[in-house]
Amino acid sequence: MFESRDFLDLETLCRELDASESSVRRDLDILEEEKAVRRVYGGAVPFQQAPARAFDYAEESVRSSDEKNRIAKLTAGLIEDGQTVILDGGSTVAAVANELANKSLHIITNSLPIAEGLESLRNIELTLTGGYLDPRLRVMLGPFCEHMLGAIRADVVIMGIGSISETGFSNNNTLVVGSEQKMIEIADKVIIVADRSKFGRGGMFPVAPLNAADIVVSDRDLAPGYIDLLSRSGVEVLLA
Repeated sequence: MFESRDFLDLETLCRELDASESSVRRDLDILEEEKAVRRVYGGAVPFQQAPARAFDYAEESVRSSDEKNRIAKLTAGLIEDGQTVILDGGSTVAAVANELANKSLHIITNSLPIAEGLESLRNIELTLTGGYLDPRLRVMLGPFCEHMLGAIRADVVIMGIGSISETGFSNNNTLVVGSEQKMIEIADKVIIVADRSKFGRGGMFPVAPLNAADIVVSDRDLAPGYIDLLSRSGVEVLLA
């Protein structure tokens, strides 16, 4: 589980392992002694990034690909020609970018895979944010990225997210959090794209409260409880 995720909270571990919290805590203590994980508030993170994880973007791109493609098609239908659209990093947003290829848009992105996929299209005006390049996530982050974003306005931001819970949207990378918060701040409309696996697990660093989003697009197997949770916060939920 830790080989495929940057953070696991106690609730998720107990549920997926069908184990008591005390058992999970004991196992985490042992794993920390073996330098396999590092305990943090609410759960644990991998102690270090193994070399095999250097291509996390590629691995993530094939996970739940059917759901992501359906989410991407639905999301692309919400975008109109002539709009300025910010595309965040991540494989689900990259799938949305593919669906936007036939529209006439100004796209701003911090994602290298998205930029590479759109750079040859004459109908797309493409702007990169600049910033520190994270080789694993393949996105540009940090103060330079945030400074550039702070100088513009956009009609829409389409954003992936690390986790969605009753406490809001969150992530596990502090640099990612800063750029995502800036994207939300400068966009007139915020669209979050997230399959059902992103719901119910807590991230280490808050990005925004639930009511910061205008629309959340997820897959059709999302539990009704999460639909109600978002709806109570004034968020429109679309299922693909």
